[in-house]
Amino acid sequence: MNVTVGGKSRHYRTVAFDAGSNEVLLIEQRLLPHEFKIVRTKTFKETAVAITDMIVRGAGAIGATAAYGLAQGAQAFRGSNVQKFSAHIDDVFNVLKAARPTAVDPVNAMLDVRRIMAAGESVVEQQSLAVAAAEEFANEDAKHCRELGEHGAKLIKNGMRILTHCNAGWLAFVDFGSATGPMYAAQEQGKKFHVFCDETRPRSQGATLTAWELAQQKIPHQIIADNAAGHLMQRGEIDMVIVGSDRTLGRTGEVANKIGTYTKAVLAVRHKIPFYVAIPLSTIDWNLKSGFDIPIEERHESEVLGAWGAVSGLKFKGQSSKLGERAYVRVANPTSGARNPGFDVTPAELITGIITPAGIFKPKDLWKNRAKLGFI
Repeated sequence: MNVTVGGKSRHYRTVAFDAGSNEVLLIEQRLLPHEFKIVRTKTFKETAVAITDMIVRGAGAIGATAAYGLAQGAQAFRGSNVQKFSAHIDDVFNVLKAARPTAVDPVNAMLDVRRIMAAGESVVEQQSLAVAAAEEFANEDAKHCRELGEHGAKLIKNGMRILTHCNAGWLAFVDFGSATGPMYAAQEQGKKFHVFCDETRPRSQGATLTAWELAQQKIPHQIIADNAAGHLMQRGEIDMVIVGSDRTLGRTGEVANKIGTYTKAVLAVRHKIPFYVAIPLSTIDWNLKSGFDIPIEERHESEVLGAWGAVSGLKFKGQSSKLGERAYVRVANPTSGARNPGFDVTPAELITGIITPAGIFKPKDLWKNRAKLGFI
């Protein structure tokens, strides 16, 4: 998508790779919407930390980052012994896999890269194939988001009011986005609509990232508190919900997504509002048989007990901070702890449809359409 910084607009991908320096290039999403910055990770371990610390986040984006990280680790190997190289790749794979355990895209992406690498007979050949395969995954992610956007745009009518949760925009993928894909495609078709962005506590990705994206794209929108959605639904002010997914089970149609998604699905069913999930094919897990088997990441309690933001420059108790400086503010009672599950699982029966690059499917129809959806 295009980003306007300092009055100048240019196209960016969320994730890119500099083969010459063997560095992964990432948009530093923790600084948005107050500062736009590209960072470079110099080793696969730095790349894994960038995923864990949410410099980059979102299903497709961390999938592409893991793919590039695997290629980066492959390129860093010195020597010609294929067995030692294979053991090194195992280590790289495991480090990157552990960075965010709930999402399946990083594993799917790295398995794709490893499968293509296996055709190389020498270390040099496998290294070259790893870079090409990672680039192909990134290109495929952008292509899938564009395609699912075209399918999903058919659901959006003029005057609609759409609720989305967290950020499943182009910042969460390589380009275009999943939940925002239909919105961007509908905008290209000249449709007029309004988007409500859940703030999405505790990290506020809806307020900081989705709202920033929509503002860049000049799509009318408003940020709402997470708990305001039910009120708006009750009064007929929301016509449809579109969210993304970090892992969708192909066998059952269950969806793991940012914490709070399940709550919105329950509310949508209660008020007879269509609830859609938009995903590229890499988000589908064809192996797990139950949503209870999905590993749910428990993040640090500090995310719940406080918040990050940009300092306004106002004085507090005689002290002033630098305008725009990023700072953490403790909000909660100082002696209290917190639970912080990062994701929840939405049952298939609460989901109206799954928007994919191959079309829109009922959640429980994914398995019988697995050939169309890339599962061989």
